[in-house]
Amino acid sequence: MLNVDELHQYYGGSHILRGVSLEARTGEVTCLLGRNGVGKSTLLKCLMGLIPAKTGSVTWQGDVITRYKPHQRVAAGIAYVPQGREIFPRLTVEENLLMGLSRFRGAEARSVPEEIYTLFPVLKSMRQRRGGDLSGGQQQQLAIGRALASRPQLLILDEPTEGIQPSVIKEIGDVIRALAARGDMAILLVEQFYDFAAGLADNYLVMSRGAIVQRGPGAAMEADGVRGLVAI
Repeated sequence: MLNVDELHQYYGGSHILRGVSLEARTGEVTCLLGRNGVGKSTLLKCLMGLIPAKTGSVTWQGDVITRYKPHQRVAAGIAYVPQGREIFPRLTVEENLLMGLSRFRGAEARSVPEEIYTLFPVLKSMRQRRGGDLSGGQQQQLAIGRALASRPQLLILDEPTEGIQPSVIKEIGDVIRALAARGDMAILLVEQFYDFAAGLADNYLVMSRGAIVQRGPGAAMEADGVRGLVAI
């Protein structure tokens, strides 16, 4: 389980994260919603060690990882799919996926796990194509596949539906649902698309001005008026 306790972060003179506390449990999808610019992506970068937290703590599977470097967090079983995908456009699909195996050694690092191609069949048919030649939706599937190649116990996704076609959004939703149902992975999903989040969330959090202002079970999102809180 991931536990975040009273995380604060500043940028220049601005207080970006204001005492953020949350937990993401194994076997569940925890959805973090909020409008643009409220600090969601900054929070994820703090969780991955890309930005140091000023104060507060991050605990993963009982270990305090607040001062861990990004590669140490990956080695601890945490994977991150950033906003904008950030694949390697000049590498093939297969080479991109192999980058996700960098935490392994020897034979384990030489071949893409078949499970990735089972989850995203389009990647298998395109494995020799360059990443930059894929559509936006296919690149998002590739970015998620690369993260899953590291066999994480915590998968962090930053707005995976941004700028992609509805058919692929559904496929990605099906994969997230299947991963959660396996029961061996915690999923933290940051999303602006309310309907996508509501269809997946076991638990939800709403962020505004750097703070969590509302939380509850996913099934209560409509009754709790979450749609209005995140409407642009």
